Amino acid sequence: MFIINKRFLTVALITICSFTATAQLMQKKQEFTKADTLRGMLTPLRTCYDINYYHLDTRFDIDKKYISGSNLFKFTATQNFNKLQFDLYSNLKVEKVVYKGQNVPFTREYNAVFVTFPKTIIKGSHDEFTVYYSGNPTIAKRAPWDGGVEFNTDSLGKPWVATACQGAGASMWWPTKDHQADEVDSILISISVPTGLKDISNGRLRKTVTLPDGYTRFDWFVANPINNYDVAANIGDYVHFDDTYDGEKGKLTLDYWVLPYHEQLAKKQFEANVKPMLKAFEHWFGPYPWYKDGYKLVETHHLGMEHQSAVAYGNKYRNGYLGRDLSGTGRGLNWDFIIVHESGHEWFGNNITSKDLADMWIHESFTNYSESLFIETYYGKQAGLEYVQGTRKNVRNDEPIIGPYNVNKEGSGDMYYKGGNMLATVRAIINDDAKWRKILRGLNGTFYHQTVTTPQIVNYINQQSGLNLTPVFDQYLRYTNIPTLNLKFENGKVYAKWTADVKNFNMPIKVRTKGGEYQFIKPTTTYTPVNIPGATKDNLEVDTLEFYVKVDKGA
Repeated sequence: MFIINKRFLTVALITICSFTATAQLMQKKQEFTKADTLRGMLTPLRTCYDINYYHLDTRFDIDKKYISGSNLFKFTATQNFNKLQFDLYSNLKVEKVVYKGQNVPFTREYNAVFVTFPKTIIKGSHDEFTVYYSGNPTIAKRAPWDGGVEFNTDSLGKPWVATACQGAGASMWWPTKDHQADEVDSILISISVPTGLKDISNGRLRKTVTLPDGYTRFDWFVANPINNYDVAANIGDYVHFDDTYDGEKGKLTLDYWVLPYHEQLAKKQFEANVKPMLKAFEHWFGPYPWYKDGYKLVETHHLGMEHQSAVAYGNKYRNGYLGRDLSGTGRGLNWDFIIVHESGHEWFGNNITSKDLADMWIHESFTNYSESLFIETYYGKQAGLEYVQGTRKNVRNDEPIIGPYNVNKEGSGDMYYKGGNMLATVRAIINDDAKWRKILRGLNGTFYHQTVTTPQIVNYINQQSGLNLTPVFDQYLRYTNIPTLNLKFENGKVYAKWTADVKNFNMPIKVRTKGGEYQFIKPTTTYTPVNIPGATKDNLEVDTLEFYVKVDKGA
């Protein structure tokens, strides 16, 4: 079904145009190619059709590291057209494109494929075509960071294969309309593997078919919208155990697929972490978004990925991040980082997906911040704040968090730790925890199963908080510097101002005299006196636990 507020219509592009120009002026000069534009731009050859359904049917020849198969595209025409673009990496061969039983012509340019139809497809009509393909996919050497298919063996020497392609794109291993703005409404994933192995993909297993040539096909169906990079194949000698969770929308199925010799470790680790995570995140963000498709953890050789309803898990059944606390506070050692972080993406990243890779902060900043909310749920607000503050040591402030638009390029990795601290700061400005929780839940309700832009998210928070937080978001997302609070002490008076890149920047912040109660002051970019009785340079304290800022008290 074509859903206007979910997709990629021209009106959505117009909405972000002014933001795009501003953000791109702030980027370090980068050189982009036509291939980048073909991958990242929503041209008319992409916006002319809204993808409704895929049937991906792919066979993995593990010995040859070779894949072959087909993908059925069912779509709705959003305008009259006779030519469209889909995507498949150039190292994979398009065998043919079939439309109404006939091969149709296509051309290729970089990783884009252009199909010409024999007649005009009329706006509003429902149609379909099938792409047949084969080849040796890009092999991931450092999944999930470099993307592709990883071919490994488990400790018993049995094949262990997984896909991970965020950023680089799903078209690394299957033909698709590879842009985050258009999520398919549902997909049937059929993966054929050598008999004796299992494939675990997204959604629910519909059936298993023994093929006559030594292969077994696993048919998984995803009943909800899903972004391309979340579609996953996980192939190995898996065993299965399950559970259920009584959540906000009823019973949620929990399915776990792990290597046989890790089953007992997995049962202990997953029992300790999964239900507490779901309880915390349903409290803060609203119902788990995929009750129809269930929740799964699938053991992988790589560390982890937020594959929707089939979260990849490779944290070796240890708390922390492979046994380490990324905050340096000790607060990150009481829970399994990959279970909490990657599952947090089911709300921010999968339920709410950025239309353009440049806006990936919507995925990563909120999910980084979700870690502190998990801690807060079980150890208190102070512990959560200490954790998020501790992660500041990982911030580089090297380039803006928002990347350049329309070229499939994300911004700085600061979208994680800096972004999480930005959201903690926004919460402190709002200064109403019940309202903040309502905003987080409202985001997941208002933009349920949708793709969004930065302005949509910021405007929603502005509207619900009753504050104009756009300058705050702009400073943290579009510039490398964090704001500096300048304090001046003259003749027994205190003067304050902000130094920031955003014109007319203003942001309330809490200060106190040592041992006293915090109070808000509202500096602007011009020194103005602030009323803090008894304040001196030595005893004035700024709340840098909740607020991620620099403080300069002068010489």
